[in-house]
Amino acid sequence: MHEAGARRPLKSRGTAWARALSRDLLKAGLRPNQVSVLSLVFAAAAAGFLIGPEPPAWWHWLAAATGIQLRLLCNLMDGMLAVEGGLKTPNGELYNEFPDRLADMLILAALGLADGTMASERLGWLCAGGAVMTAAVRLHGAALTGVHDFRGPMAKPHRMALSTVACLLQTVLLLTGAPAMPLTWLLGTMLACIALTLVRRLRGLSRTLHARQP
Repeated sequence: MHEAGARRPLKSRGTAWARALSRDLLKAGLRPNQVSVLSLVFAAAAAGFLIGPEPPAWWHWLAAATGIQLRLLCNLMDGMLAVEGGLKTPNGELYNEFPDRLADMLILAALGLADGTMASERLGWLCAGGAVMTAAVRLHGAALTGVHDFRGPMAKPHRMALSTVACLLQTVLLLTGAPAMPLTWLLGTMLACIALTLVRRLRGLSRTLHARQP
């Protein structure tokens, strides 16, 4: 649990490479809100590589994995530019949250569509909706209690890690001449863990509200 307005706890934020990159971005004149929008551009590119061709070739899956990771890198850098770089803006929280929600929906829905089966398409859209709901519960909880609940087991970093692994596995399979694997099991697992995340966050919020009752 973290105070409202606090950032997601990330070990990578304290690494030397992250600090060096944020300094380079500062020197280049980039602003946090610009980087937040850029994260959405990378997410849209990843989705485009997944749903453009039918079926995706190995390099489409690899490009999608790269786009997902670049989206996460932007998510890291926008906060570092805002806080460590001293470039906070009045509408920074808006830019921090709204592109993230769109990016989640683009990537997860596209992952389901790329599989080409009706089951995966539906699971992809359900995962996309579930991702938005986990953020909605976190933000509503912060509005009620003043703290953000980032607990998983399927918070944003976990969803994107699983999506990246799926894309890389497809890349390796297609490069070796094997058929692409069905993603139904992976998306089903993600959806189940998203549901568990929602339950944990809602229960935690309920306990906090009860504990604060006079």
